[in-house]
Formats: sequence, structure tokens, C-alpha cells
Amino acid sequence: MTKTISRRALLGASGAAIVTFAIASMTGMRIAKANDPLATATNFGHDLLPSPVTPVKKSDEEWRAELSEDAYLVLREEATERPFTSPLLEIKETGTYACAGCALPLYRSETKFDSRTGWPSFYEGIKGALGTETDYKLFVARTEVHCIRCGGHQGHIFADGPAPTGNRHCINGLALTFVPDTKISG
Repeated sequence: MTKTISRRALLGASGAAIVTFAIASMTGMRIAKANDPLATATNFGHDLLPSPVTPVKKSDEEWRAELSEDAYLVLREEATERPFTSPLLEIKETGTYACAGCALPLYRSETKFDSRTGWPSFYEGIKGALGTETDYKLFVARTEVHCIRCGGHQGHIFADGPAPTGNRHCINGLALTFVPDTKISG
């Protein structure tokens, strides 16, 4: 029998990486380890992820103090923002979409597409930046996606996206920040 462990317990737990990996295996989350080649991914010519990805652990009070109420509800309580409300839908320039909780790069603009769903959508994330688990909140299995560093809820992945992956990462705009390439290189 597989024991269900909440992500909050996973992120708040102290212990060795082996314990974290074992819990992640039981829950279906993908956790980057120090020797994980995906934790040092290079995507579109940019070295985007630190090596290794160091987890960010904060108390509920610390998250509430740092995030807006709506961002807190999305990132920490797995809420969903209203469709067509994110200013990120209109961004067309080249850059990186990072976690609004810990600033870890999660998506590149080259993978963004207009899914006409009302949420920013991407066909793939930056390798090693995302963790997934199965979500049954709507009584059907869905793939929930989280930031690998802080565990912040991003949204869900569906199998109705464009080539080359066929996936649609349907992401809450409140869970992301955008950093244009001009800001990085200039």
C-alpha cells in the first residue's frame, strides 16, 4: 500500500536526500538531486538552473509575508486564478518565466503558445525545474506541476498541446514572473 504524503510535509521535512527521494518516489514527484544531470540543464543556450537546485523551505507565515494574498493562494494552497486575468498572456518578447515564489527559471518564451484557455501555456518546461504529482481534486486524474525548488503550485499538464511534445502546461500567471532576455544580457 502506498502511503500518501502531502507536499507540505515533504517540503517541511528535515532529513537526508535519500528520505526526500523515497518520499518523492512514493508520491510521484520528481525531485532533482545534486548528482542529477537534469539539475544542471542548459536550455536554448542559457544556463538556467543552479547546480544543484537547493530547496527553499519557509514557514507558512514567511510565505504569507512575501506573497500577495492571491499569489499565496495559488502557490501554497493550489488555487487557480480566473482565466484571462494574467498580464503574462500578452507578453511576446523573448525571456524566461520564473517561479513567483523563489525565482527559479521554469519556462522559456520559445515554448509558450496561445492555448486560448485563458492561462499562460507552454509545451515544455526547463529540464529539471518542475516536479509533478497526480491530482484527483476534480475526481479525474490530472498531472499537477510544481516548482522543484520551493514546491510552489504552478498549474497542470494536459496531453492536448502542440508539437514537439504534445503537452500543454496550463500555468497560473500568478505563479510566474517574467524576466526578458534584454534584462539578463543588458
